[in-house]
Amino acid sequence: MVKMFTEKGAITIAHDVFTNLAGLAATNCFGVRGMAMRSMTDGLWHLLKKESMSKGVSVSLSDEGDVSIALHIIIKNGINIPALCESIMSEVRYKVESATGVRVKTVDIYIDGMMLD
Repeated sequence: MVKMFTEKGAITIAHDVFTNLAGLAATNCFGVRGMAMRSMTDGLWHLLKKESMSKGVSVSLSDEGDVSIALHIIIKNGINIPALCESIMSEVRYKVESATGVRVKTVDIYIDGMMLD
């Protein structure tokens, strides 16, 4: 949880807010098929449904009050990976910072799979 203080009181932002915002921003980028999560039973990466996409996101809070975000994604075949990652990083940073007011320190992207169209 992130707690911010203003002259009118305190604001507490739950961890799930960051994971949902980051997952939604990432999956809205062209070329992203969805978020990924490793199965505990078979060890393979699986595409998550829209309602559980926050499971492919991990958020950590620094001592300075910044957040670092790690995204596990599955992409479409034939996409320019560096351009896609730049787009995702920019979109996630913008959406999270504008919605919460909390600075995003890093956005790390892990491409766990590629799907054919």
